[in-house]
Amino acid sequence: MLLSTLSGIFGRDEKTDLEAMVFQAQNGNEQALHDLLFSYSPFMKKTASQVCKRFIDDHDDEYSVALSAFNEAVQKFDQTNNASFLTFAHMVIRRRIIDFIRKESRRDEFSHDFMPAAEPETHNKIADHAASLAYDTKQENQKRREEIALYENILQQYGLSFQVLVKVSPSHQDARLTAIQIAQLVAETDEYKHYLLEKKKLPIKEIEKLVKVSRKTIERNRKYIMAIALLQMSDLYFLKDYLRGRLI
Repeated sequence: MLLSTLSGIFGRDEKTDLEAMVFQAQNGNEQALHDLLFSYSPFMKKTASQVCKRFIDDHDDEYSVALSAFNEAVQKFDQTNNASFLTFAHMVIRRRIIDFIRKESRRDEFSHDFMPAAEPETHNKIADHAASLAYDTKQENQKRREEIALYENILQQYGLSFQVLVKVSPSHQDARLTAIQIAQLVAETDEYKHYLLEKKKLPIKEIEKLVKVSRKTIERNRKYIMAIALLQMSDLYFLKDYLRGRLI
């Protein structure tokens, strides 16, 4: 229900910008690949941390494995697959990290108690192909639901809620796109981002100087802009991926 509500609030296209960039990388666009690897570095670390049950940074071997796995996911992702790219990338990174831990455990004679939950030892091309074509939808939706709960908590800190967003979401596509672009400006500008986080409101006077819309328009869409900016500033990757059709 909440997924349907959010989809209605933010909108969604069938093909996300992320997956369009993946397609470009698959066709030899090195800049697209570089941008993907750079932008989703936090996603790789978060996924590796979930498997390893500890913080992962740039200096850990597990991060190198995650980086290589993400690149592998870019190359192997099937655009016709029902699963989103981030869901597929999460699966590939998890598999590769587990493989790495197993190898290290065998080499160092670690106890199996320190290993992640056991998966089939056989890791062949048939399994890889099957995994690339279909991923457990229940798991994907569960991750989204978890992130929706986190997002709801973030919104509450700013006096917002999904019910409020339903009411204040711009009804016209052009107005919604303008609000999203302003939210991007806020999320990508350190000064505005810090202002929002510290004061829990938008720096409307400063924004007005940079955009071609009136202060009245910014004020009218203030809550919606804040909600979009907070989402873009978060690490709720699966939720952002689900809604990315309008987050352009």
